[in-house]
Parts: sequence; structure tokens; C-alpha cells
Amino acid sequence: MNYLRTAILLAGLTALFMGVGFLIGGESGALIALVIAAGMNLISYWNSDKLVLSMHGAQEVDRSTAPELVDLVAGLAERAGLPMPRVFIMDNPQPNAFATGRNPQNAAVAVTTGLMQHMSREELAGVIAHELAHIKNHDTLIMTITATIAGAISMIAQFGMFFGGGHRDNNNGGFGVIGTIAMMILAPIAAMLVQMAISRTREYAADDLGARIAGRPEWLASALRKLDAAAHAIPNGAAERNPATAHMFIVNPLSGQGMDNLFSTHPATENRIAALQQLAQELGRSDAAAPRPAQRAPAGPWNRRPAGPWG
Repeated sequence: MNYLRTAILLAGLTALFMGVGFLIGGESGALIALVIAAGMNLISYWNSDKLVLSMHGAQEVDRSTAPELVDLVAGLAERAGLPMPRVFIMDNPQPNAFATGRNPQNAAVAVTTGLMQHMSREELAGVIAHELAHIKNHDTLIMTITATIAGAISMIAQFGMFFGGGHRDNNNGGFGVIGTIAMMILAPIAAMLVQMAISRTREYAADDLGARIAGRPEWLASALRKLDAAAHAIPNGAAERNPATAHMFIVNPLSGQGMDNLFSTHPATENRIAALQQLAQELGRSDAAAPRPAQRAPAGPWNRRPAGPWG
């Protein structure tokens, strides 16, 4: 089913890409756009993860450069039954994270320096577990490809506007102006379509599975509170320059949402926290509504085989 969703979404994005090409150059423009889109679909499948990581200035780390982070990811990946993903750090003050890769065998987890600075060990474990859940659920392929192609749609629309837009061989002389205006509207609509195409239910699913991987839903709930507040207070320059990648992050890096709505890329944070609190109750955690302070929580999440819920 995941492959079918991917194929349908790629077909829709390709058609949209061709539509922009038609507005710029008529039938020949649509044909050129089709050829470009076909090439981009192929390239995106194999290299979209590298492109997205590059967009956000992510640098790969290992045990020699970030031992605690890498050991944490390794322990959680082992608990989730996943191959060890590559680990990246983005030099960005906003606490956030995303996962990417075409399959679990070629996956990567990227976190910001802000996330490492603002989160406790337990909260960071909750966030990493959420991203590993996306990998286990095979969300990362469709998330990454749509980010790449949506960005290209916006770029070709801007290219058309720069050159005046509208093909010249149309009998309607005013179509050039109409085409230009259409492209000005089409670019942001394309971004919204991509965000809507990535079902927000995947975030709830990743929250649920991630909380089970970590063993403590309240860790992720506590992290989401901090992440939501920071998204409003700390700008994310790389995400602002590449808004089509916003849906990949654990929380919207552009702006928070007060409620679930038609065009938001993420569910409302308070709804996600409520779902995690309910899960904690179902799992028998009496402290779901009030996560324990970091100093009282076990240090286990940073070890490969810690005690408690990790054993």
C-alpha cells in the first residue's frame, strides 16, 4: 500500500509539474517538463535523502564525534528491530529533527544542535524513537521525494515568472498574463498540496510507535511541549528557505498550529500530547500527565542496554 501511495503521489506531482511547464511554454513546455519530471523522479528515489540533508546543512557524525548521540540512536534502533541508521547533526538553534531515506536499510536520522541543547536525555530519546518509527513505518521515502519535487515545482514556477510566463504560440494574446498570475498562485498551492498529501495520521502513528519503542510515552509528550514552544520562538532559516521540507520535521519548523486544519502539515501538538497521555495510561503509566524531571529519570536511554523499560 505504501508503494501505491508513493506512485499516486508521484503521478500527481508529475502532472502538476507538466501543468506549470504548459503555462510557461505550451505543449512543448509540458513535454519538456515531463522529461524533467521523469528524470527527477528517478533521481529523487535514489538521492532525495542526500538533497534534503544538504538543504539543511546536515553533517554526518559517528561515535568518535558524537558518541552519546550515536549510542542513543543505536540502542533505540536495536530495540525497534531496525538497522543502524546514519546519524546527522544540523547546526540550527531551533530544536527539531527528521528522518529520511528510501528504506530502513538506507535511512538517516538528523537532529539540530538546538534539540541536543534544549532536551533532556529522556526527551531526546523520545524524539529519536519517533523518527525511528517513521523509518519502521516506511514513511521516509514518500516524505523525502515529495519535499524534493515540491521544491522543484516552486522553482520552475518562479523561473516562468522571471521570463514573463505564458506561451507565445497561443491565439489568446492575454494568456501570457493569465499564465503568469496562475503560476504566482500555483507555487504556494503546490506546496500545500504536498503537505496535505502526506497524511497527518502518520504523525500520530509515529508518536504511538515511537513511544512504544522508547517505552515511556511521557518522554515524547514532554519533548513535544518544548518543541512546540521553541518553533514559535526560534526561527529555522534553512526551513524557511526550503518550506517544502516542513512536513518532514517532528514539529512544523515554520510556525505552530493552534488546531488541526485542512492545510496544516502536522496535527495540533496538544492533540498529540493527549494521545500520548492516553497511551501512557493504557500502558499502565500513572505519571503520564506529569513527566518526571530529568534529574530523577534513569540515565539508561544513553546506553545500549540500560535497565528499566529498556531491558
